[in-house]
Amino acid sequence: MRTGNQERISKVLTVRGKKQEDASAVTAGDIGAIPKLTSANTGDTLCSPTRKVILEGIDYPAPSFSMAVYPKKKGEEDKVAQGLARLVEEDPTIKYVSDPETKELVVSGLGEQHLDVVVSKLKAKFNVDVELKQPKVAYRETIRGKSDVEGKHKKQSGGSGQYGDVWIKFEPCDSEGLEFEIAVVGGSVPKQFFPAVEKGLRDSIKAGPLAGYPVVGVKATLYDGKYHPVDSNEMAFKTAAQLAFKAGIPQAKPALLEPVGTLKATVPDANMGDIMGEVNKRRGRVLGMNAGEGGMQIVEAEVPMAEMADFSIFMRQCTQGRGTFSFEFERYEDAPAQVAQKVIEAAKADE
Repeated sequence: MRTGNQERISKVLTVRGKKQEDASAVTAGDIGAIPKLTSANTGDTLCSPTRKVILEGIDYPAPSFSMAVYPKKKGEEDKVAQGLARLVEEDPTIKYVSDPETKELVVSGLGEQHLDVVVSKLKAKFNVDVELKQPKVAYRETIRGKSDVEGKHKKQSGGSGQYGDVWIKFEPCDSEGLEFEIAVVGGSVPKQFFPAVEKGLRDSIKAGPLAGYPVVGVKATLYDGKYHPVDSNEMAFKTAAQLAFKAGIPQAKPALLEPVGTLKATVPDANMGDIMGEVNKRRGRVLGMNAGEGGMQIVEAEVPMAEMADFSIFMRQCTQGRGTFSFEFERYEDAPAQVAQKVIEAAKADE
């Protein structure tokens, strides 16, 4: 019914363990199998063209356990993505996304065993060996102080050289990235070079000084500079702006921000204390509790995303599989000093 295509049903089977037995019909309430369907997917309805029916679909649980997938052999990334796309068609409880920030392929399922099955299916069906790793967390960097620096780029090599000199003030602001302001008086930097200065700064915020994460919440004011009538060009001013950024941000009290999400956990009454204790252990804050249906309680909390990787395993063990939870990104907050230290050390070790 989803596609309107005709399906040929050559035979109907009942399946008992490994045995497949031919059946003359599958009646209401029976579970049967039809081989070689061409365009049917999980959750589709098959019916007679004269009596059109769409049966209510199944509500699948949302995937709650995510891992990054890495192929063991280089250059097999495409094969992995194609294999996962096929597995998602079969099993709607699997999801996968390519994270543009961490450059990782992240696959999500209902738990450890579920993802182990995904790995073995990729090997058996598509002949790709993969390994699962903890997904990286997309941190951010910002500044908490002000700085006032000069960026000077001067290069003299036979013929025309390059010359660009800018003075830029950096200060914190509430933007999602970089706010660029021009306060140049007296033409010390000609107008045609303003876009080059901005481009230099925008390229620079992609990697911050602490651990190479994108920089947010910075206001940069270009207020002075110098130029050379022959040697100045856009490239020189772009480079000068990048040098100013490199010098200015470390002086403006850089800080690491971590992503925090909202957790909604539905658990049996008896497990309330365990869940609240676990949220505190994971550096979270409990926001409130509400009574749910059938002796369940709903706990709402804010927890750093870095601490949530194996929460679904804890949840299943603690509630014997009766608890459920959803977790969504909320905002960025300052990372505590010991966390920031670990992230910066890990980033330096990766270099």
